[in-house]
Amino acid sequence: MKLSSFLHFATFGIKTVLFRKKEPILGTIIVTDKCNLKCKHCSVNNITAVIHPYRQIKGEMKQLYDMGVRILFFCGGETFLWKDGEKTLRDLVIEAKQMGFLIVNIVTNGTFPLDLPEADLILLSLDGGRKEHNEIRGDTYDLIMENIRHATADNICFYMAINQINKHAVKDVCLTARDTKNVRSVSFNFHTPYPDTKELALTQEEKATCCREIVRMMKEGAPVFNLKSAFPYLIRNNFPTPCHQCVVMENGRLSTCGRCIDVPGLCEKCGYFFVAEYTLLFRGNVKIILEMLGTYLKYI
Repeated sequence: MKLSSFLHFATFGIKTVLFRKKEPILGTIIVTDKCNLKCKHCSVNNITAVIHPYRQIKGEMKQLYDMGVRILFFCGGETFLWKDGEKTLRDLVIEAKQMGFLIVNIVTNGTFPLDLPEADLILLSLDGGRKEHNEIRGDTYDLIMENIRHATADNICFYMAINQINKHAVKDVCLTARDTKNVRSVSFNFHTPYPDTKELALTQEEKATCCREIVRMMKEGAPVFNLKSAFPYLIRNNFPTPCHQCVVMENGRLSTCGRCIDVPGLCEKCGYFFVAEYTLLFRGNVKIILEMLGTYLKYI
Protein backbone atom coordinates (compact mmCIF):
# COMPACT_ATOMS: atom_id res chain seq x y z
CA MET A 1 0.00 0.00 0.00
CA LYS A 2 1.30 3.44 -0.90
CA LEU A 3 2.19 5.76 1.97
CA SER A 4 -0.26 8.38 0.69
CA SER A 5 -3.09 5.83 0.73
CA PHE A 6 -2.17 4.68 4.22
CA LEU A 7 -2.18 8.25 5.51
CA HIS A 8 -5.58 8.91 3.92
CA PHE A 9 -7.12 5.84 5.55
CA ALA A 10 -5.46 6.59 8.88
CA THR A 11 -6.83 10.14 8.88
CA PHE A 12 -10.30 8.91 7.93
CA GLY A 13 -10.21 6.32 10.70
CA ILE A 14 -9.10 8.77 13.37
CA LYS A 15 -11.80 11.29 12.44
CA THR A 16 -14.47 8.59 12.31
CA VAL A 17 -13.53 7.19 15.73
CA LEU A 18 -13.13 10.55 17.46
CA PHE A 19 -16.19 12.28 16.03
CA ARG A 20 -18.45 9.23 15.48
CA LYS A 21 -18.81 10.06 11.80
CA LYS A 22 -20.85 7.83 9.49
CA GLU A 23 -19.36 8.76 6.11
CA PRO A 24 -18.47 5.77 3.87
CA ILE A 25 -14.96 4.76 2.86
CA LEU A 26 -15.73 1.42 1.12
CA GLY A 27 -18.15 1.13 -1.77
CA THR A 28 -19.36 -1.72 -3.96
CA ILE A 29 -20.87 -1.40 -7.41
CA ILE A 30 -22.94 -4.30 -8.72
CA VAL A 31 -22.12 -4.26 -12.43
CA THR A 32 -24.61 -7.06 -13.17
CA ASP A 33 -26.47 -9.80 -11.34
CA LYS A 34 -26.10 -12.04 -14.38
CA CYS A 35 -24.09 -15.15 -13.58
CA ASN A 36 -22.96 -18.27 -15.41
CA LEU A 37 -23.35 -20.39 -12.26
CA LYS A 38 -26.20 -21.29 -9.93
CA CYS A 39 -24.50 -21.78 -6.58
CA LYS A 40 -26.45 -23.43 -3.76
CA HIS A 41 -25.74 -20.67 -1.25
CA CYS A 42 -26.44 -17.66 -3.50
CA SER A 43 -29.68 -15.67 -3.40
CA VAL A 44 -28.75 -12.71 -5.63
CA ASN A 45 -27.85 -14.17 -9.04
CA ASN A 46 -29.84 -13.77 -12.26
CA ILE A 47 -32.72 -11.90 -10.64
CA THR A 48 -32.73 -9.46 -13.56
CA ALA A 49 -29.70 -10.73 -15.55
CA VAL A 50 -29.20 -7.12 -16.68
CA ILE A 51 -25.70 -5.91 -17.55
CA HIS A 52 -25.62 -2.25 -16.55
CA PRO A 53 -24.19 0.17 -19.14
CA TYR A 54 -20.79 1.79 -18.89
CA ARG A 55 -22.13 5.33 -18.70
CA GLN A 56 -24.32 4.41 -15.73
CA ILE A 57 -21.52 2.63 -13.86
CA LYS A 58 -19.13 5.52 -14.47
CA GLY A 59 -21.74 7.87 -13.00
CA GLU A 60 -22.12 5.59 -9.96
CA MET A 61 -18.37 5.55 -9.51
CA LYS A 62 -18.31 9.35 -9.54
CA GLN A 63 -21.17 9.47 -7.02
CA LEU A 64 -19.34 7.14 -4.64
CA TYR A 65 -16.08 9.03 -5.06
CA ASP A 66 -17.78 12.32 -4.27
CA MET A 67 -19.19 10.73 -1.09
CA GLY A 68 -15.66 9.99 0.08
CA VAL A 69 -15.39 6.33 -0.92
CA ARG A 70 -11.79 5.37 -1.70
CA ILE A 71 -11.94 1.55 -1.57
CA LEU A 72 -14.02 0.28 -4.48
CA PHE A 73 -15.28 -3.22 -5.24
CA PHE A 74 -16.86 -4.39 -8.49
CA CYS A 75 -19.24 -7.31 -7.87
CA GLY A 76 -21.90 -9.39 -9.59
CA GLY A 77 -23.43 -11.77 -10.49
CA GLU A 78 -20.23 -12.60 -12.27
CA THR A 79 -18.13 -9.50 -12.91
CA PHE A 80 -16.22 -10.89 -15.91
CA LEU A 81 -19.50 -11.18 -17.80
CA TRP A 82 -19.68 -7.38 -17.80
CA LYS A 83 -19.20 -5.77 -21.21
CA ASP A 84 -20.50 -2.69 -22.98
CA GLY A 85 -19.42 -2.47 -26.60
CA GLU A 86 -15.63 -2.66 -26.51
CA LYS A 87 -15.53 -1.79 -22.80
CA THR A 88 -14.63 -4.64 -20.43
CA LEU A 89 -14.08 -5.04 -16.71
CA ARG A 90 -10.48 -3.93 -17.16
CA ASP A 91 -11.72 -0.56 -18.44
CA LEU A 92 -13.81 -0.12 -15.28
CA VAL A 93 -10.83 -0.88 -13.05
CA ILE A 94 -8.57 1.52 -14.96
CA GLU A 95 -11.29 4.20 -14.94
CA ALA A 96 -11.66 3.82 -11.16
CA LYS A 97 -7.91 4.19 -10.64
CA GLN A 98 -7.80 7.28 -12.83
CA MET A 99 -10.77 8.74 -10.95
CA GLY A 100 -8.77 8.55 -7.73
CA PHE A 101 -9.91 5.42 -5.91
CA LEU A 102 -6.97 4.21 -3.83
CA ILE A 103 -7.85 0.49 -3.76
CA VAL A 104 -9.87 -1.21 -6.51
CA ASN A 105 -10.89 -4.85 -6.07
CA ILE A 106 -13.13 -7.21 -8.02
CA VAL A 107 -15.08 -10.29 -6.95
CA THR A 108 -15.33 -13.27 -9.32
CA ASN A 109 -16.20 -16.95 -9.39
CA GLY A 110 -12.92 -17.61 -11.21
CA THR A 111 -14.37 -19.40 -14.23
CA PHE A 112 -13.04 -16.78 -16.67
CA PRO A 113 -9.38 -16.02 -17.51
CA LEU A 114 -7.78 -13.95 -14.73
CA ASP A 115 -6.02 -11.29 -16.75
CA LEU A 116 -6.51 -8.20 -14.60
CA PRO A 117 -3.18 -7.02 -13.12
CA GLU A 118 -4.60 -3.51 -12.64
CA ALA A 119 -6.84 -4.69 -9.77
CA ASP A 120 -5.39 -4.53 -6.28
CA LEU A 121 -7.14 -7.76 -5.34
CA ILE A 122 -9.17 -10.32 -7.25
CA LEU A 123 -11.40 -11.95 -4.65
CA LEU A 124 -12.04 -15.37 -6.10
CA SER A 125 -14.70 -17.66 -4.66
CA LEU A 126 -13.26 -21.02 -3.64
CA ASP A 127 -15.61 -22.94 -1.38
CA GLY A 128 -13.59 -25.92 -0.24
CA GLY A 129 -11.59 -28.70 -1.78
CA ARG A 130 -12.72 -30.11 -5.12
CA LYS A 131 -15.56 -32.16 -3.58
CA GLU A 132 -17.14 -29.40 -1.46
CA HIS A 133 -16.59 -26.66 -4.00
CA ASN A 134 -18.16 -28.63 -6.84
CA GLU A 135 -21.11 -29.62 -4.67
CA ILE A 136 -21.82 -25.92 -4.09
CA ARG A 137 -20.84 -24.41 -7.44
CA GLY A 138 -20.99 -27.19 -9.99
CA ASP A 139 -18.05 -28.85 -11.73
CA THR A 140 -15.80 -25.77 -11.79
CA TYR A 141 -12.92 -26.49 -9.39
CA ASP A 142 -10.39 -27.72 -11.95
CA LEU A 143 -11.21 -24.90 -14.37
CA ILE A 144 -10.71 -22.33 -11.62
CA MET A 145 -7.37 -23.76 -10.53
CA GLU A 146 -6.23 -23.79 -14.16
CA ASN A 147 -7.21 -20.14 -14.53
CA ILE A 148 -5.28 -19.31 -11.36
CA ARG A 149 -2.17 -21.01 -12.70
CA HIS A 150 -2.36 -18.85 -15.84
CA ALA A 151 -3.26 -15.60 -14.08
CA THR A 152 -1.20 -12.58 -15.13
CA ALA A 153 -0.61 -11.26 -11.59
CA ASP A 154 -0.30 -12.53 -8.01
CA ASN A 155 -3.24 -10.43 -6.83
CA ILE A 156 -5.69 -13.27 -6.11
CA CYS A 157 -7.37 -13.68 -2.73
CA PHE A 158 -9.57 -16.72 -2.13
CA TYR A 159 -13.02 -15.79 -0.85
CA MET A 160 -14.77 -18.59 1.02
CA ALA A 161 -18.28 -18.54 2.46
CA ILE A 162 -18.39 -21.21 5.18
CA ASN A 163 -21.64 -23.17 5.36
CA GLN A 164 -22.99 -26.61 6.25
CA ILE A 165 -21.55 -28.15 3.09
CA ASN A 166 -17.95 -26.95 3.40
CA LYS A 167 -17.49 -26.28 7.13
CA HIS A 168 -14.86 -29.03 7.37
CA ALA A 169 -12.81 -27.68 4.43
CA VAL A 170 -11.35 -24.55 6.04
CA LYS A 171 -7.93 -26.16 6.38
CA ASP A 172 -7.95 -27.32 2.74
CA VAL A 173 -8.61 -23.80 1.46
CA CYS A 174 -5.97 -22.30 3.76
CA LEU A 175 -3.35 -24.76 2.51
CA THR A 176 -4.36 -24.19 -1.11
CA ALA A 177 -4.00 -20.44 -0.62
CA ARG A 178 -0.58 -20.92 0.97
CA ASP A 179 0.73 -23.29 -1.69
CA THR A 180 -0.78 -21.98 -4.94
CA LYS A 181 1.10 -19.63 -7.23
CA ASN A 182 -0.56 -16.23 -7.81
CA VAL A 183 -2.68 -16.52 -4.64
CA ARG A 184 -1.84 -13.90 -2.04
CA SER A 185 -4.30 -14.72 0.75
CA VAL A 186 -7.66 -16.15 1.75
CA SER A 187 -10.63 -14.29 3.24
CA PHE A 188 -13.52 -16.01 5.01
CA ASN A 189 -17.19 -15.26 5.62
CA PHE A 190 -19.89 -17.23 7.36
CA HIS A 191 -22.98 -17.96 5.30
CA THR A 192 -25.55 -15.19 5.69
CA PRO A 193 -28.91 -17.00 5.77
CA TYR A 194 -31.20 -15.43 3.21
CA PRO A 195 -34.68 -17.01 3.60
CA ASP A 196 -34.12 -19.42 0.70
CA THR A 197 -30.74 -20.66 2.00
CA LYS A 198 -31.18 -20.62 5.77
CA GLU A 199 -30.57 -24.37 6.02
CA LEU A 200 -26.90 -23.71 5.16
CA ALA A 201 -26.31 -21.47 8.19
CA LEU A 202 -23.91 -22.53 10.93
CA THR A 203 -24.71 -22.81 14.60
CA GLN A 204 -22.76 -20.76 17.12
CA GLU A 205 -20.70 -23.78 18.11
CA GLU A 206 -19.93 -24.59 14.46
CA LYS A 207 -18.76 -21.01 13.95
CA ALA A 208 -16.52 -21.31 16.99
CA THR A 209 -15.03 -24.54 15.65
CA CYS A 210 -14.31 -22.91 12.28
CA CYS A 211 -12.71 -19.89 13.94
CA ARG A 212 -10.45 -22.12 16.02
CA GLU A 213 -9.38 -23.86 12.81
CA ILE A 214 -8.69 -20.54 11.07
CA VAL A 215 -6.58 -19.34 14.02
CA ARG A 216 -4.67 -22.63 14.01
CA MET A 217 -3.95 -22.27 10.31
CA MET A 218 -2.84 -18.65 10.80
CA LYS A 219 -0.32 -19.86 13.41
CA GLU A 220 0.93 -22.41 10.87
CA GLY A 221 1.56 -19.69 8.29
CA ALA A 222 -1.62 -19.64 6.23
CA PRO A 223 -2.08 -16.19 4.62
CA VAL A 224 -5.47 -15.35 6.14
CA PHE A 225 -6.83 -11.89 5.30
CA ASN A 226 -9.10 -11.67 8.34
CA LEU A 227 -8.75 -10.31 11.86
CA LYS A 228 -8.88 -12.93 14.61
CA SER A 229 -9.76 -10.23 17.15
CA ALA A 230 -13.18 -10.03 15.45
CA PHE A 231 -13.89 -13.76 15.71
CA PRO A 232 -15.62 -13.70 19.13
CA TYR A 233 -18.06 -11.08 17.83
CA LEU A 234 -18.71 -13.08 14.64
CA ILE A 235 -19.35 -16.26 16.62
CA ARG A 236 -21.94 -14.56 18.81
CA ASN A 237 -23.25 -12.16 16.13
CA ASN A 238 -22.94 -9.28 18.60
CA PHE A 239 -21.05 -6.79 16.47
CA PRO A 240 -22.83 -3.54 15.51
CA THR A 241 -24.78 -3.52 12.25
CA PRO A 242 -25.17 -2.03 9.74
CA CYS A 243 -21.71 -0.75 8.82
CA HIS A 244 -22.21 2.90 7.87
CA GLN A 245 -18.70 3.12 6.40
CA CYS A 246 -19.67 0.63 3.67
CA VAL A 247 -22.21 1.21 0.90
CA VAL A 248 -23.49 -0.75 -2.10
CA MET A 249 -24.70 0.72 -5.39
CA GLU A 250 -26.92 -1.39 -7.64
CA ASN A 251 -28.66 0.08 -10.67
CA GLY A 252 -28.69 3.57 -9.15
CA ARG A 253 -29.92 2.45 -5.73
CA LEU A 254 -27.65 3.12 -2.77
CA SER A 255 -27.78 0.81 0.26
CA THR A 256 -25.93 1.13 3.53
CA CYS A 257 -23.66 -1.85 4.25
CA GLY A 258 -25.09 -4.40 1.80
CA ARG A 259 -27.95 -5.58 -0.39
CA CYS A 260 -29.27 -7.75 2.44
CA ILE A 261 -30.12 -4.78 4.67
CA ASP A 262 -33.74 -4.79 3.47
CA VAL A 263 -34.36 -8.43 4.38
CA PRO A 264 -36.07 -8.44 7.80
CA GLY A 265 -33.94 -9.94 10.56
CA LEU A 266 -30.93 -10.67 8.34
CA CYS A 267 -28.61 -8.02 9.80
CA GLU A 268 -28.77 -9.81 13.15
CA LYS A 269 -27.51 -12.99 11.43
CA CYS A 270 -24.81 -11.31 9.31
CA GLY A 271 -21.87 -13.56 8.44
CA TYR A 272 -19.68 -11.04 6.64
CA PHE A 273 -16.33 -10.85 8.39
CA PHE A 274 -15.53 -7.42 6.92
CA VAL A 275 -18.71 -5.93 8.42
CA ALA A 276 -17.65 -7.04 11.90
CA GLU A 277 -14.09 -5.87 11.28
CA TYR A 278 -15.06 -2.44 9.98
CA THR A 279 -17.78 -1.69 12.53
CA LEU A 280 -15.45 -2.64 15.38
CA LEU A 281 -12.60 -0.68 13.81
CA PHE A 282 -14.64 2.50 13.56
CA ARG A 283 -15.93 2.06 17.09
CA GLY A 284 -12.30 2.38 18.21
CA ASN A 285 -11.58 -1.25 19.15
CA VAL A 286 -7.83 -1.11 19.82
CA LYS A 287 -7.12 -4.80 19.10
CA ILE A 288 -8.90 -4.55 15.76
CA ILE A 289 -7.05 -1.34 14.83
CA LEU A 290 -3.62 -2.82 15.52
CA GLU A 291 -4.38 -6.12 13.78
CA MET A 292 -5.85 -4.39 10.74
CA LEU A 293 -2.75 -2.24 10.34
CA GLY A 294 -0.53 -5.31 10.07
CA THR A 295 -2.91 -7.32 7.91
CA TYR A 296 -3.70 -4.64 5.34
CA LEU A 297 -0.07 -3.54 4.99
CA LYS A 298 0.89 -7.18 4.41
CA TYR A 299 -1.70 -8.19 1.84
CA ILE A 300 -2.60 -5.01 -0.09
